[in-house]
Amino acid sequence: MKQPLLGFRLGFSLIELLVVLVILGLLAGVAGPKVLKYLGGAKADTAKVQIEEFGAALDLYQLEVGHYPKNSQGLEALVSQPDGVSRWNGPYLKKKTLPKDPWGNDYVYRFPGEHGDYDIISYGADGEEGGEKESADITSWSE
Repeated sequence: MKQPLLGFRLGFSLIELLVVLVILGLLAGVAGPKVLKYLGGAKADTAKVQIEEFGAALDLYQLEVGHYPKNSQGLEALVSQPDGVSRWNGPYLKKKTLPKDPWGNDYVYRFPGEHGDYDIISYGADGEEGGEKESADITSWSE
C-alpha cells in the first residue's frame, strides 16, 4: 500500500463533496437568473437584426421588381419567385428558406405599412401583439 505524499491523504470525504455541491448550488442560484436575463435580450437583438436584413432585401426587391411584395406574397417573395413577377432576380436572402423569429414564430409583414412603406413585426416571446420585456413586439420602425 502506498504512503500518502507529504502527510496528505488521497481522495475526498463525503462531507467535503457535499460542501462543494452546496457552494456550486448557491453560485448557480445567484448567477442563473442573470444569465437568463441576458439570453432574453440576445433574442430581441437577433430579431432586430433579422428585421433589418428583411428591410435591406425588400428594398433590393423593390428596386428590381418595381414594387414591394403584396401582403398575399409576404416575405416568402424574398426567397422564391411569386407568380406573375417577371423581373425577380432573387433569392434576396442568404438562406433559401425564410427564417422564423428567435422564438420560433413567423414574422408579420404588412404592405402598405402603417409606419412606412412596409411593416415587419415579431410579436416576441408570447407570440401575441403587445407585451412587455421579453414579450414586447420588435418592429421595423422606431416607436
